[in-house]
Amino acid sequence: SAARAAQADIATAMNESQVLDTLRASPLAAELTDAQCRALAALVVPRTLAEGEVLVREDQSDSHLYLIVAGSVAVARAAGTPEEVVLFTLKQGDTVGELSFLDDNVHYASVVARGAGTKVLGLERSRFESLLASEPWALYRVMRAIVRRVHQQQHRLAAQASELSNYIYKQH
Repeated sequence: SAARAAQADIATAMNESQVLDTLRASPLAAELTDAQCRALAALVVPRTLAEGEVLVREDQSDSHLYLIVAGSVAVARAAGTPEEVVLFTLKQGDTVGELSFLDDNVHYASVVARGAGTKVLGLERSRFESLLASEPWALYRVMRAIVRRVHQQQHRLAAQASELSNYIYKQH
């Protein structure tokens, strides 16, 4: 069945050692001990996406945080329609879905795989929250990493808005 095929794809996407190594090298694990990183690795689910596959749909809620392991994804409004607008592209090492992971609000854009074999690690919020009892410091440190990523994005957007404003002002 299709469900079994999807599970087989997930199982073969990455082995446990690859997942652990990928997490260790990611910004999410920057402050984690080895034991904390292992605890986090046990919670993530590897996934391989086909070209054009939608990871997250615009205007829908998704309680997952995704780490891009290989390939890239486009963040796009009106994905798959003639009106599609790609806002930006994320690549290996980037995370996606941070804000919806934290606050459960709907996504403002879709996230679509660009290229065959795009791989992600997905962390579902309720699984992550299960660390609260056993590894509260791991939970805290990953949350700090998420806030750092969002803060970096906010700085980048502010700089781009400033550049755009300066460009418009100089043109008129």
